[in-house]
Amino acid sequence: MYNEKVMDHFEHPRNQGAIENANGIGEVGNAQCGDIMKIYLKVEDDVITDVRFQTFGCGAAVASSSMATEMIKGKTLAEAWELSNKAVADALEGLPPQKLHCSVLAEEAIHAAINDCRRQRGLKAWEEKNGSHAEHQH
Repeated sequence: MYNEKVMDHFEHPRNQGAIENANGIGEVGNAQCGDIMKIYLKVEDDVITDVRFQTFGCGAAVASSSMATEMIKGKTLAEAWELSNKAVADALEGLPPQKLHCSVLAEEAIHAAINDCRRQRGLKAWEEKNGSHAEHQH
């Protein structure tokens, strides 16, 4: 059911675990499928220096979390915000149609963690607007 790339990220997840004193934490869940994803960000000078995840769910959910964290590490918050669920699924060389929601969860968890980080800094949360944030000024 899963391709080799998805299986690799499921069997050997990158960046798994928690970050103590994280600058931003985003947790999302999908009660329908039972997947829960938590993303932890360590941010210095607006750049994600470390990112970890804890995911309770299917292989596609774990693989999506793993790939998404790999893709945003070293990026600015604004760059990480732009990561789409399609980009995660493409990087995994595709997910079965019934598992595409897992890549959506990864995007949503990253957005939640970024907005948590912004709120902790006294900044306004970015709003979802067609898969992008409304205020893109720094």
